[in-house]
Amino acid sequence: MKESSLEKRVEALERELLNLRTDMEKSPEASGWKAFVGAFVNDPYFKKAMDIGKNYRESLKPKRRTKRKPSNGDT
Repeated sequence: MKESSLEKRVEALERELLNLRTDMEKSPEASGWKAFVGAFVNDPYFKKAMDIGKNYRESLKPKRRTKRKPSNGDT
């Protein structure tokens, strides 16, 4: 590969990296997981999905055993 071609590619990559960094600095709150905070507020389908998940997790827990009351013949 010619060195001038490689230099052009590196320059293009550096420009693109600078553009990406500039975009991230403009809106840091919109990057990563923070962009989704509050996205499902008042969403009935999301609430239903969370309820289904909770019920499923609860179903996996071992059931508590209740003590049997001794009958009159037990000592």
